Amino acid sequence: MENLNTSSTEGFVLVGFSDWPRLEPVFFVIISVFYSLTLFGNSAIIVLSRLDLRLRTPMYFFLCHLSFLDLCYTTGTVPQLLASLSGLDRTISFGRCVAQLFIMLSLGGTECVLLVAMAADRSAAVCRPLRYTTMMHPRLCRALVASSWVGGLVNALIQTGLLMVMPLCGHRLNHFFCELPTLLKLACKGTGVTEANFYVARVIMLVLPALLILGSYVLIARAVVNIKSMAGRRKAFGTCASHILVVSLFYGSAIYAYLQPVHRYAEREGKFVALFYTIITPMLNPLIYTLRNKDMKGALRKVLGRGIDSG
Repeated sequence: MENLNTSSTEGFVLVGFSDWPRLEPVFFVIISVFYSLTLFGNSAIIVLSRLDLRLRTPMYFFLCHLSFLDLCYTTGTVPQLLASLSGLDRTISFGRCVAQLFIMLSLGGTECVLLVAMAADRSAAVCRPLRYTTMMHPRLCRALVASSWVGGLVNALIQTGLLMVMPLCGHRLNHFFCELPTLLKLACKGTGVTEANFYVARVIMLVLPALLILGSYVLIARAVVNIKSMAGRRKAFGTCASHILVVSLFYGSAIYAYLQPVHRYAEREGKFVALFYTIITPMLNPLIYTLRNKDMKGALRKVLGRGIDSG
Protein backbone atom coordinates (compact mmCIF):
# COMPACT_ATOMS: atom_id res chain seq x y z
CA MET A 1 0.00 0.00 0.00
CA GLU A 2 1.27 3.47 -0.90
CA ASN A 3 1.85 6.02 1.80
CA LEU A 4 2.79 9.67 2.08
CA ASN A 5 6.45 8.95 1.24
CA THR A 6 5.42 7.42 -2.09
CA SER A 7 3.22 10.43 -2.90
CA SER A 8 6.04 12.75 -1.94
CA THR A 9 8.43 11.16 -4.41
CA GLU A 10 6.07 10.34 -7.27
CA GLY A 11 3.59 13.20 -6.95
CA PHE A 12 0.03 12.86 -8.22
CA VAL A 13 -1.76 12.14 -11.47
CA LEU A 14 -4.62 14.58 -12.11
CA VAL A 15 -7.36 12.66 -13.88
CA GLY A 16 -9.20 15.85 -14.86
CA PHE A 17 -11.83 15.19 -17.54
CA SER A 18 -9.99 12.31 -19.21
CA ASP A 19 -13.03 10.15 -18.40
CA TRP A 20 -14.74 11.99 -21.26
CA PRO A 21 -12.02 12.13 -23.96
CA ARG A 22 -14.44 13.23 -26.70
CA LEU A 23 -15.59 16.18 -24.62
CA GLU A 24 -12.09 17.41 -23.77
CA PRO A 25 -11.73 19.57 -26.94
CA VAL A 26 -15.14 21.13 -26.22
CA PHE A 27 -14.17 21.78 -22.59
CA PHE A 28 -10.89 23.30 -23.79
CA VAL A 29 -12.65 25.85 -26.03
CA ILE A 30 -15.37 26.74 -23.50
CA ILE A 31 -12.98 27.10 -20.57
CA SER A 32 -10.54 29.15 -22.68
CA VAL A 33 -13.35 31.58 -23.53
CA PHE A 34 -14.53 31.75 -19.91
CA TYR A 35 -10.98 32.33 -18.67
CA SER A 36 -10.45 35.15 -21.19
CA LEU A 37 -13.70 36.80 -20.10
CA THR A 38 -12.68 36.43 -16.45
CA LEU A 39 -9.32 38.08 -17.05
CA PHE A 40 -10.86 40.91 -19.06
CA GLY A 41 -13.87 41.55 -16.80
CA ASN A 42 -12.06 41.55 -13.47
CA SER A 43 -9.10 43.54 -14.82
CA ALA A 44 -11.56 46.09 -16.21
CA ILE A 45 -13.19 46.54 -12.79
CA ILE A 46 -9.81 47.13 -11.15
CA VAL A 47 -8.71 49.61 -13.83
CA LEU A 48 -12.03 51.51 -13.90
CA SER A 49 -12.09 51.79 -10.12
CA ARG A 50 -8.65 53.40 -10.24
CA LEU A 51 -9.42 55.76 -13.13
CA ASP A 52 -12.84 57.12 -12.14
CA LEU A 53 -13.03 59.29 -9.01
CA ARG A 54 -16.72 58.44 -8.54
CA LEU A 55 -15.67 54.86 -7.83
CA ARG A 56 -13.36 55.77 -4.94
CA THR A 57 -15.87 54.46 -2.40
CA PRO A 58 -15.75 51.57 0.10
CA MET A 59 -17.98 49.41 -2.12
CA TYR A 60 -15.58 49.61 -5.06
CA PHE A 61 -12.56 49.29 -2.80
CA PHE A 62 -13.88 45.90 -1.67
CA LEU A 63 -14.94 45.04 -5.22
CA CYS A 64 -11.39 45.64 -6.49
CA HIS A 65 -10.05 43.15 -3.97
CA LEU A 66 -12.77 40.65 -4.92
CA SER A 67 -11.79 41.01 -8.59
CA PHE A 68 -8.12 40.53 -7.72
CA LEU A 69 -9.00 37.38 -5.75
CA ASP A 70 -10.98 36.04 -8.72
CA LEU A 71 -8.06 36.69 -11.05
CA CYS A 72 -5.69 34.81 -8.75
CA TYR A 73 -8.17 32.01 -8.10
CA THR A 74 -8.76 31.20 -11.76
CA THR A 75 -5.09 31.61 -12.69
CA GLY A 76 -4.20 29.11 -9.98
CA THR A 77 -6.21 26.33 -11.68
CA VAL A 78 -7.20 27.11 -15.29
CA PRO A 79 -3.78 27.08 -17.05
CA GLN A 80 -3.07 23.64 -15.58
CA LEU A 81 -6.56 22.46 -16.58
CA LEU A 82 -6.08 23.71 -20.17
CA ALA A 83 -2.73 21.91 -20.37
CA SER A 84 -4.43 18.71 -19.21
CA LEU A 85 -7.30 19.10 -21.68
CA SER A 86 -4.86 19.60 -24.54
CA GLY A 87 -3.26 16.23 -23.78
CA LEU A 88 -0.08 17.50 -22.15
CA ASP A 89 1.39 16.28 -18.84
CA ARG A 90 -1.30 15.40 -16.28
CA THR A 91 1.12 14.88 -13.41
CA ILE A 92 1.89 17.28 -10.59
CA SER A 93 4.67 16.95 -8.04
CA PHE A 94 3.84 16.67 -4.37
CA GLY A 95 5.45 20.05 -3.66
CA ARG A 96 3.48 21.81 -6.40
CA CYS A 97 0.29 20.10 -5.25
CA VAL A 98 0.76 21.29 -1.66
CA ALA A 99 1.62 24.80 -2.89
CA GLN A 100 -1.50 24.88 -5.07
CA LEU A 101 -3.65 23.63 -2.19
CA PHE A 102 -2.22 26.30 0.12
CA ILE A 103 -2.81 29.10 -2.41
CA MET A 104 -6.37 28.00 -3.20
CA LEU A 105 -7.30 27.61 0.47
CA SER A 106 -5.79 31.00 1.23
CA LEU A 107 -7.65 32.75 -1.60
CA GLY A 108 -10.91 30.94 -0.86
CA GLY A 109 -10.72 31.78 2.85
CA THR A 110 -9.92 35.40 2.05
CA GLU A 111 -12.98 35.63 -0.19
CA CYS A 112 -15.20 34.15 2.54
CA VAL A 113 -14.17 36.91 4.96
CA LEU A 114 -14.14 39.64 2.30
CA LEU A 115 -17.78 38.90 1.41
CA VAL A 116 -18.61 39.47 5.09
CA ALA A 117 -16.90 42.89 4.91
CA MET A 118 -18.88 43.71 1.77
CA ALA A 119 -22.11 42.70 3.51
CA ALA A 120 -21.22 44.97 6.46
CA ASP A 121 -20.59 47.80 4.01
CA ARG A 122 -24.00 47.34 2.36
CA SER A 123 -25.65 47.09 5.78
CA ALA A 124 -24.11 50.40 6.84
CA ALA A 125 -25.15 52.04 3.55
CA VAL A 126 -28.80 50.99 3.93
CA CYS A 127 -29.28 51.04 7.71
CA ARG A 128 -27.15 54.12 8.55
CA PRO A 129 -27.09 56.22 5.36
CA LEU A 130 -26.42 59.53 7.16
CA ARG A 131 -23.48 58.08 9.10
CA TYR A 132 -22.19 55.86 6.29
CA THR A 133 -19.18 57.97 5.30
CA THR A 134 -17.99 58.29 8.89
CA MET A 135 -18.58 54.62 9.69
CA MET A 136 -16.89 53.17 6.61
CA HIS A 137 -13.81 55.38 6.63
CA PRO A 138 -10.73 54.33 4.60
CA ARG A 139 -8.79 53.10 7.64
CA LEU A 140 -11.58 50.71 8.62
CA CYS A 141 -11.92 49.47 5.03
CA ARG A 142 -8.20 48.73 4.84
CA ALA A 143 -8.36 46.95 8.21
CA LEU A 144 -11.27 44.78 7.02
CA VAL A 145 -9.43 43.81 3.84
CA ALA A 146 -6.24 43.08 5.79
CA SER A 147 -8.27 40.90 8.18
CA SER A 148 -9.67 39.02 5.19
CA TRP A 149 -6.19 38.22 3.88
CA VAL A 150 -4.92 37.24 7.34
CA GLY A 151 -7.97 35.01 7.89
CA GLY A 152 -7.42 33.29 4.55
CA LEU A 153 -3.73 32.78 5.30
CA VAL A 154 -4.40 31.30 8.75
CA ASN A 155 -7.05 29.00 7.24
CA ALA A 156 -4.58 27.78 4.62
CA LEU A 157 -1.80 27.25 7.14
CA ILE A 158 -4.01 25.17 9.43
CA GLN A 159 -5.56 22.95 6.76
CA THR A 160 -2.38 22.50 4.72
CA GLY A 161 -0.49 21.68 7.91
CA LEU A 162 -3.07 19.04 8.82
CA LEU A 163 -2.76 17.48 5.37
CA MET A 164 1.05 17.38 5.54
CA VAL A 165 0.96 15.09 8.57
CA MET A 166 -1.82 12.88 7.23
CA PRO A 167 -0.73 9.59 5.59
CA LEU A 168 -2.05 9.28 2.03
CA CYS A 169 -2.59 5.98 0.23
CA GLY A 170 -2.39 6.52 -3.52
CA HIS A 171 -1.39 9.20 -5.98
CA ARG A 172 -4.30 9.31 -8.46
CA LEU A 173 -6.45 12.42 -7.93
CA ASN A 174 -9.83 12.33 -9.67
CA HIS A 175 -9.85 16.10 -10.15
CA PHE A 176 -8.31 18.83 -12.30
CA PHE A 177 -6.42 20.48 -9.42
CA CYS A 178 -5.30 19.63 -5.90
CA GLU A 179 -8.53 20.24 -4.03
CA LEU A 180 -8.83 19.33 -0.37
CA PRO A 181 -11.86 16.96 -0.48
CA THR A 182 -10.22 14.91 -3.25
CA LEU A 183 -6.92 14.71 -1.37
CA LEU A 184 -8.78 13.59 1.75
CA LYS A 185 -10.27 10.72 -0.25
CA LEU A 186 -6.70 9.35 -0.45
CA ALA A 187 -6.31 9.35 3.32
CA CYS A 188 -5.31 6.01 4.81
CA LYS A 189 -7.42 4.37 7.50
CA GLY A 190 -7.15 5.55 11.06
CA THR A 191 -7.21 9.30 10.31
CA GLY A 192 -10.67 10.02 11.69
CA VAL A 193 -9.49 12.58 14.26
CA THR A 194 -7.56 14.57 11.65
CA GLU A 195 -10.54 14.47 9.27
CA ALA A 196 -12.75 15.77 12.09
CA ASN A 197 -10.31 18.66 12.61
CA PHE A 198 -10.52 19.41 8.89
CA TYR A 199 -14.30 19.46 9.06
CA VAL A 200 -14.31 21.86 12.03
CA ALA A 201 -11.93 24.21 10.19
CA ARG A 202 -14.14 24.17 7.08
CA VAL A 203 -17.28 24.83 9.12
CA ILE A 204 -15.64 27.83 10.79
CA MET A 205 -14.46 29.22 7.46
CA LEU A 206 -17.75 28.72 5.60
CA VAL A 207 -20.64 28.60 8.04
CA LEU A 208 -19.59 31.41 10.39
CA PRO A 209 -19.10 33.99 7.58
CA ALA A 210 -22.35 32.83 5.97
CA LEU A 211 -24.22 33.41 9.24
CA LEU A 212 -22.67 36.88 9.62
CA ILE A 213 -23.73 37.75 6.07
CA LEU A 214 -27.23 36.43 6.76
CA GLY A 215 -27.39 38.59 9.90
CA SER A 216 -26.37 41.67 7.89
CA TYR A 217 -29.15 41.05 5.40
CA VAL A 218 -31.71 40.56 8.15
CA LEU A 219 -30.81 44.08 9.34
CA ILE A 220 -31.01 45.35 5.76
CA ALA A 221 -34.43 43.73 5.24
CA ARG A 222 -35.76 45.37 8.40
CA ALA A 223 -34.44 48.75 7.26
CA VAL A 224 -35.92 48.36 3.76
CA VAL A 225 -39.36 47.48 5.21
CA ASN A 226 -39.30 50.76 7.17
CA ILE A 227 -38.62 52.84 4.05
CA LYS A 228 -41.92 54.41 3.06
CA SER A 229 -41.33 55.29 -0.60
CA MET A 230 -41.22 52.57 -3.25
CA ALA A 231 -38.37 54.38 -5.02
CA GLY A 232 -36.34 54.34 -1.80
CA ARG A 233 -36.96 50.63 -1.35
CA ARG A 234 -35.88 49.95 -4.93
CA LYS A 235 -32.68 51.95 -4.46
CA ALA A 236 -31.86 50.18 -1.19
CA PHE A 237 -32.48 46.77 -2.74
CA GLY A 238 -30.43 47.71 -5.81
CA THR A 239 -27.37 48.46 -3.68
CA CYS A 240 -27.49 44.94 -2.24
CA ALA A 241 -28.84 42.75 -5.04
CA SER A 242 -25.46 42.25 -6.73
CA HIS A 243 -23.79 41.21 -3.48
CA ILE A 244 -26.61 38.79 -2.63
CA LEU A 245 -26.22 37.12 -6.02
CA VAL A 246 -22.43 36.84 -5.68
CA VAL A 247 -22.73 35.40 -2.17
CA SER A 248 -25.33 32.85 -3.29
CA LEU A 249 -23.19 31.66 -6.21
CA PHE A 250 -19.98 31.41 -4.17
CA TYR A 251 -21.32 29.90 -0.95
CA GLY A 252 -23.81 27.58 -2.65
CA SER A 253 -21.11 25.74 -4.60
CA ALA A 254 -18.45 25.95 -1.85
CA ILE A 255 -20.75 24.55 0.85
CA TYR A 256 -21.75 21.68 -1.44
CA ALA A 257 -18.10 20.77 -2.06
CA TYR A 258 -16.56 21.35 1.36
CA LEU A 259 -19.22 20.58 3.96
CA GLN A 260 -20.01 17.05 2.81
CA PRO A 261 -18.45 14.24 4.85
CA VAL A 262 -15.42 12.87 3.00
CA HIS A 263 -16.94 9.42 2.49
CA ARG A 264 -19.97 11.00 0.77
CA TYR A 265 -18.00 13.31 -1.49
CA ALA A 266 -18.58 12.27 -5.13
CA GLU A 267 -15.44 13.10 -7.08
CA ARG A 268 -17.07 13.07 -10.50
CA GLU A 269 -19.79 15.57 -9.50
CA GLY A 270 -17.23 17.49 -7.43
CA LYS A 271 -15.20 18.30 -10.53
CA PHE A 272 -18.16 20.04 -12.13
CA VAL A 273 -19.03 21.89 -8.93
CA ALA A 274 -15.41 23.05 -8.73
CA LEU A 275 -15.69 24.40 -12.29
CA PHE A 276 -18.53 26.54 -11.01
CA TYR A 277 -16.65 28.32 -8.22
CA THR A 278 -13.22 28.39 -9.86
CA ILE A 279 -14.26 29.53 -13.36
CA ILE A 280 -17.94 30.38 -13.80
CA THR A 281 -18.49 32.51 -10.69
CA PRO A 282 -15.31 34.61 -11.19
CA MET A 283 -16.43 35.18 -14.78
CA LEU A 284 -19.95 36.19 -13.76
CA ASN A 285 -18.93 38.56 -10.94
CA PRO A 286 -17.88 41.43 -13.26
CA LEU A 287 -21.08 41.01 -15.30
CA ILE A 288 -23.23 40.98 -12.17
CA TYR A 289 -21.67 44.16 -10.81
CA THR A 290 -21.31 46.13 -14.06
CA LEU A 291 -24.69 45.30 -15.60
CA ARG A 292 -26.56 46.24 -12.41
CA ASN A 293 -24.48 49.29 -11.55
CA LYS A 294 -24.97 52.72 -13.13
CA ASP A 295 -21.68 54.14 -11.80
CA MET A 296 -19.63 51.29 -13.24
CA LYS A 297 -21.40 51.49 -16.60
CA GLY A 298 -20.89 55.25 -16.64
CA ALA A 299 -17.18 54.84 -15.91
CA LEU A 300 -16.88 52.30 -18.72
CA ARG A 301 -18.62 54.63 -21.20
CA LYS A 302 -16.36 57.47 -20.08
CA VAL A 303 -13.18 55.46 -20.63
CA LEU A 304 -14.42 54.10 -23.97
CA GLY A 305 -15.38 57.63 -25.00
CA ARG A 306 -11.86 58.84 -24.23
CA GLY A 307 -10.42 56.05 -26.34
CA ILE A 308 -12.64 56.95 -29.29
CA ASP A 309 -11.84 60.67 -28.96
CA SER A 310 -8.10 60.06 -28.79
CA GLY A 311 -8.33 57.74 -31.75
